Amino acid sequence: RIAVLSDVHGNLVALEAVLKQLKRDKPDFVLVAGDLVLNGPDPNGTVDALRALEKDGGIIVSGNTDIAVGDFDYGSAFPQYQDGVPDTITAAAEWAHDELGDDQLDWLRRLPAERRIRAGDDQLVLVVHASPGSQTRGFDQELDANIVFERAAATDARVICVGHTHLPEVRDLGWKVIVNDGSAGYVFDGEPTASWAIVTVDGTEVAAEIRRTEFDVLSVANA
Repeated sequence: RIAVLSDVHGNLVALEAVLKQLKRDKPDFVLVAGDLVLNGPDPNGTVDALRALEKDGGIIVSGNTDIAVGDFDYGSAFPQYQDGVPDTITAAAEWAHDELGDDQLDWLRRLPAERRIRAGDDQLVLVVHASPGSQTRGFDQELDANIVFERAAATDARVICVGHTHLPEVRDLGWKVIVNDGSAGYVFDGEPTASWAIVTVDGTEVAAEIRRTEFDVLSVANA
């Protein structure tokens, strides 16, 4: 059983609610698919909580906004903005950067872009922020099916765990399963909860489901 979460975006309250649920569920692996600190009220506490999770065996990768916060490389983090990144984004990245200590920033910068584990009958599971080989090209829901298959084919992994779009969904392509956990801090589907996913690998069989966890939305909004 593999828990997948991502896109915490500095929302420590939501992250703590999800982590509390994980302590009850006791998955065998916890994968975190990046975008950890930008835009939320508590990047500092979020990094500390994730580092504690990592010490307990959690596997964490970087997202595109983590590059923005860590190194201010906006061209890499936001390639969609051809005419320059909006001031609101740069201001938020600079604020989050200043909130973090040097050791926390070093940890953020050291995170890999991708990680892999083996589960079930040696099934390969990939965790990456957007899609195999990319932190910015996601599995958007309106994406052409040919592009979905092309991006999925860029890895040998049977299970591809991602975030980035903030819209939770599971796509079973037959030969591969794409698990987009949505967002554990900043979901875009209008439901005021933290979304994450549980993947079950039983031999060669793979099943996945989206979970929703309530948190104090008003306190986060006020913060």
